[in-house]
Amino acid sequence: MIQKIITKFNKMKKFRLFLVMAILVPFLSSCSYNTMVEKREAVTGQWAQVEDSYQRRMDLIGNLVETVKGAAKHENETLTAVINARANATKVTIDPTNLTEDNIKAYQMAQNNLTEALSKLMVVHEQYPDLKVNQNFLELQAQLEGTENRISVERKKFNTMAQDYNTTISTFPNNLIASMFGFEKQAYFKADEAAKTAPKVQF
Repeated sequence: MIQKIITKFNKMKKFRLFLVMAILVPFLSSCSYNTMVEKREAVTGQWAQVEDSYQRRMDLIGNLVETVKGAAKHENETLTAVINARANATKVTIDPTNLTEDNIKAYQMAQNNLTEALSKLMVVHEQYPDLKVNQNFLELQAQLEGTENRISVERKKFNTMAQDYNTTISTFPNNLIASMFGFEKQAYFKADEAAKTAPKVQF
């Protein structure tokens, strides 16, 4: 008799546990799925901010080149290098839904090449007194400095959001849901080794 009662009690416990799981699992899955979608969308949205910052820099560089042309006519090689690097950087774009490690690396490399060419141009301007007092040039310098700072801020925000998203989809039980619905880890900007040792150019 006692054994039957115990058996019946155990069955009831299992049934209750099943009911709880049947109610909680879909709820938790839905919450986790929605959270992962929101964080993935946040990463995509932040990438747009990164691109906007770089586009702002390219626009300023175009104006800067035109200003330098008038006062530093003998710097054709340096100016051409900047123009070519800017053109190449413009060609490298990324579909925000395909932010893979290789794509971000290619994008970063193109932008770094432009930074290097721009740095050489900013060194050259010291040789031209007219440029050093050119109001338009000085304003562009100030705007470029602000844009470089903005790029750094937006990249850091992107990396933070990407790493937060990666942590979310990697932890249990989110990793099970992520696997079911095809959520994949997000690539992000990595420190450039050459940039660590390159001389810093003050704009």
